[in-house]
Parts: sequence; structure tokens; C-alpha cells
Amino acid sequence: MKLIPTFLCLAALLSGTLASCQSLQSGTHMTVTEEPWGETKNGQKVSLYTLRNEKGMEARISNYGGVIVSLTAPDRQGQFEDVVLGFDNLAQYESSSPFFGCITGRYANRIAGGKFTLDGREYVVAKNNGPNHLHGGRVGFDKKVWTARPIKRGGAGLELTYTSPDGEEGYPGTLQCKVTYVLTNDNSLEIEYRATTDKSTVVNLTNHSYFNLAGEGSGNILGHELSINADYYTPTDDTLIPTGERSPVAGTPLDFTSPHKIGERINADFKPLRQGKGYDHNFILDGSGLRVAARAKDPKSGRVLEVLTTEPGVQLYTANHLGLTGKKGHAYGARHAFCLETQHFPDSPNRPEFPTTKLSPGDSYQHTCIFKFSVE
Repeated sequence: MKLIPTFLCLAALLSGTLASCQSLQSGTHMTVTEEPWGETKNGQKVSLYTLRNEKGMEARISNYGGVIVSLTAPDRQGQFEDVVLGFDNLAQYESSSPFFGCITGRYANRIAGGKFTLDGREYVVAKNNGPNHLHGGRVGFDKKVWTARPIKRGGAGLELTYTSPDGEEGYPGTLQCKVTYVLTNDNSLEIEYRATTDKSTVVNLTNHSYFNLAGEGSGNILGHELSINADYYTPTDDTLIPTGERSPVAGTPLDFTSPHKIGERINADFKPLRQGKGYDHNFILDGSGLRVAARAKDPKSGRVLEVLTTEPGVQLYTANHLGLTGKKGHAYGARHAFCLETQHFPDSPNRPEFPTTKLSPGDSYQHTCIFKFSVE
């Protein structure tokens, strides 16, 4: 295991390890460690990086898919638990992951019919979700080995880069991607996405972590309290493709403008819930710039998660189809986690009335998401 300083240190790297490294800024002690995490089926070496802040919080991130393999957060008594679902080894992420904790792209969420038109030309992408395209295709960014580099930027950080060649998964343009994770001392995991292209393309990147604030493997999240900063959502057809409408959440089970338990209305006789077999909906966030998109709380442990974003939408998904064995042999069932995927809207490439996901040469795609943890 190699220990990497996150700030300029007095100690030096010795024999691949770092002696006790103390930050020169306010005496804080934040580190990034790297360890081998096996090889992919095609022989690519994969590493696991552990980001640690001075309060003892840890984020373990792999350069395979940029996966957040584990993320610990304290409860009211200061007891840390891993609050994201996942697997214990790389092989399971390769063979059976439902997008646990990964970077999803080149286009997160769905594209209707596996095709879109851009600058007068039609592009065809994989239909890997019934009649539609989902999360970048059959071999999306979640299945790529990214180049990793520890960084020093306000916390324990990791920079991941990947070049997606022109035509990969049917998308036009060579896309240069950079995703950074920074674990700060206020118990926030900050994620920044950047991308540029040499040809007009579409881009929509997000993180697909499955959260359970009581701890992964602890059962369902129906008792979690949730609020979402959205007065409107995008209704869909039966394949979860938006109709183009913007409908108010008021008076519906999708109204989380004030806190509600996730399980309170999840089984209501309401068409969008029947379509998704639970919550699987894009909410149109109020406001602009970096702001709070959603807030979740586990009343028993007191853990609170605030999700901040610069994006126009957030997809709430309550793991409605989950059924597998995860970390430590834990059984993961339907509704044992929730996802809050900050994003542009589904099928935006086919919906000119939605905020555009087009990226042109000379422009830069930018997206910030923050997972901020606290206790009550």
C-alpha cells in the first residue's frame, strides 16, 4: 500500500510509504492511500484509493468506473458506518453491478429508442434498457479503467481522467473527461466533472451511489425522511422516457418540498409510481447555481445527507429492482437504498424544450455535486 500526502509535508516518501505526514495548514492530517485491487478480465490493472479526513471519515474509490466502493459517515454517537451499497471485490463490479457508485456516461439516464439527432445527423446508440439507451451503453464509463492521480485541493483528493474516442458506444467526438473527488474536513465528498470535445456531442455525467444512511446491509430505506428542492417533475411513458411535459408535484406522492418518509406514499395508486415500481423520477430543481437539491435523514442513526448540485435535475431512484448479495454477504433487496443522481433531464438530446446537453468544440462541460454529511 502506498500512502500519498494531500498537502506539502515535512516528511518524505520512504520505500513506497509515507512517514507520519502532518498538513502545514492548521495541523490537519488528511491522506490518500493507494493499493492494488486486481485486474479486469482483459488484464488492466486496477487500484483502490482511500481518502481520509481528519475526523476519521473515509471514501474508498476505485479507478475502475470511478466507483465509490465505500463511504463512511458517523451517527449521533460518533459511530462510523459504510453508507453506500457495493461489493467486496472487482470481479463482482465487472460481472453483476447495477451501476453501484460509478461514474455514469457518456450520457447518464435514458435516451429514447437508442438514437438522437445532432446537427442534422442521426446517431444510433445501444438499446440496453428495453427499447431505450441507458447510462452510456453496454460498455459505458462505469466499466472503464480511468487514469488516477492524487491531488491537493482543500482536502484528500483524487483526479480521474479518461479519453472516450470518437464513435465509442455510438457517440460522436473524442471526449476528454476529468472527474475529481475531494473529501473535506466538513465531512463532504465533493465531485467535479469536466469534459471537452473535438466534435459536437451530448454529455450528461453523474454518480450512481446507492445510499442507506443506516448502513449498507441494514435493510430498507422506507423510514428515511426525504425532501427535494423541486416544484415540478418530468412525467414519462411506460418505458420511463419523458413526455416533454413539466408537471407540478403538488398534491402528488412526488411532493417532497417538505420532508416525507420515503415509504409513506411509495405504494400509492399513482401512475408514475406504477410505471417505476416505486420512485424512479427526474425532478426539476428550483433555482440555479450550486444549491441544495435534496436532503435525506435516517431518524434512527441521526445521519443526514445533503446533496448539492449545479445541475438542473436530480433523479430519485429507490432501488426498486435490486436483488443480489453485496458486501460481507449482505442481502440487498428492493428499496434497500436510494439514489440521488444529479443530472440533466432524461432524453434531453431528443427534447429541444429541455436544457441542452449538447457540447461543442471550444466549450467545456462542468458539473459539481457535493454529498455533505451531518447528524441530528
